[in-house]
Amino acid sequence: MAKSIQDKPTLAEKAGDIAQQTADSVQGSQAWNSIFRPGSVFRKGYTDSPRNRSYVIMNSVLYHLHPVKVKRHAVKVSYTLCLGGLSFFLFIILTITGIFLMFFYRPTAAAAWEDIATLQTGVTFGLLVRNMHRWGAHLMVLSVFLHMARVFYHGAYKPPREFNWVIGVLLLQFTLLLSFTGYLLPWDQLALWAVTVGTNMMGYTPVFGNEVRFVLLGGSVIGRETLLRWYVLHVLLLPFVTVIFLAVHFWRVRKDGGISGPL
Repeated sequence: MAKSIQDKPTLAEKAGDIAQQTADSVQGSQAWNSIFRPGSVFRKGYTDSPRNRSYVIMNSVLYHLHPVKVKRHAVKVSYTLCLGGLSFFLFIILTITGIFLMFFYRPTAAAAWEDIATLQTGVTFGLLVRNMHRWGAHLMVLSVFLHMARVFYHGAYKPPREFNWVIGVLLLQFTLLLSFTGYLLPWDQLALWAVTVGTNMMGYTPVFGNEVRFVLLGGSVIGRETLLRWYVLHVLLLPFVTVIFLAVHFWRVRKDGGISGPL
């Protein structure tokens, strides 16, 4: 009789068995398997192995940003100085601060400068956010340039990374264009002369230079259409294209073997 009482499961053991059965039924359901792909740690029957670890990385939206394996030299801060990640971080900061500034800015020749002045004097944290956006743009140009220099001097443009080097060069051009178009938005004397010099330079493009200048000015001379076109370039077209090329750039870094370095 004493033995049978000892063999009888306790209430805690019953609760544990019920919880395990519930977890097994949920993890084995079609809905659960449709959410978590094979190799996920949340899938039923997961075992710790190099192959399943690779599946966890490749099948996760967030983990896919990181490689399955990292070379020893790549984890040293002194090798990359985190310049690529810093450039992307500054791009995120510029996006957030830029959205804030868009709430108080109207891209018209009559209101642009007044809105900037009001933003700096009459909006809570307006001057701080504008300076964050301005200095963040300067730092992004510097960090992208230094990142390109680091990649060049470490030979990271060599096979099989030639294509990603070209993508990086294009991202550098987009960074400069974003900085230049944002420089014009206050629509002060500096902006007017910058538009004049910039569009005149583009007007000397062979074959279709005059057409490019006409499109950028919105006419034959600088006018209210000019500010609107440069505003659209700065807040819509260039950021959209930059995000696409950033995604391709990050993807190729992973597919080309991760961060390159000396053998």
